[in-house]
Amino acid sequence: MSDIPQPSLLQRGLRRLEALPVVGPLLASVSSMERATLAVVGFIALAFYFFIAVADEVLEGETGRLDRDILLSLRNPADASDPLGPPWLEETMRDFTALGGTGVLTLLTLLVLAFLTMTRKRHAALLVAFSVAGGTLLSQILKWGFDRPRPDLVPHGMSVYSQSFPSGHAMLSAVVYLTLGALLARTQARTGVKVFLLASAAILTVIVGISRIYLGVHWPTDVLGGWALGAAWACSCWLLMLWLQRKGEVEGESNGSAPRAPPK
Repeated sequence: MSDIPQPSLLQRGLRRLEALPVVGPLLASVSSMERATLAVVGFIALAFYFFIAVADEVLEGETGRLDRDILLSLRNPADASDPLGPPWLEETMRDFTALGGTGVLTLLTLLVLAFLTMTRKRHAALLVAFSVAGGTLLSQILKWGFDRPRPDLVPHGMSVYSQSFPSGHAMLSAVVYLTLGALLARTQARTGVKVFLLASAAILTVIVGISRIYLGVHWPTDVLGGWALGAAWACSCWLLMLWLQRKGEVEGESNGSAPRAPPK
């Protein structure tokens, strides 16, 4: 078998586009960094649009039936206080939801800030602090603005202290985990490792959001709105970091690469 690496599906698709009469020359004039930037900008716009669409439906009360149906589908039909599944599953969901809690996310952020400061990436640390603090403030302002009550169909699986929309756990887990995943991915040269880090961040974010619905402390649309806005905010801060890095105002990637082979 040949050891020559085969092009990925994305690479094959780009090659086909570059072969087109008009699109090909246009793509050839755009660098890979600019392509990635355009893709991220498109994702941010889509995520913000999705949040606005969900928020509009929530304000008009159009999501009530869907929210209720999903919440009740996760409960014992004979007893709404009993979530589906064995008792250990409910306890596991409490563990998962803690991953998006204020205490865990604050501790994780402080550890990352300390690491970036120790490695002389103070400007990067400030940007991470801005991303998390700004996302937290935005979440609280929106909660107060929408002032949506928490679900009252089922007993809450844990204590809650704030309004319902958007879900703070879903939004802030997206902000923190996606931001940190992007930072770590920037230190890796291999595409597979980058994908693993970003996928892990996304999976953590999804798990936290699902746990909030399962425990009955959020309507499903609260979580959808939190995911969309959190992802848009994290990607916006990531683009800001790349722009500042290119201007030399934020420290770039570490120069660490794969270890060199010993001399023969």
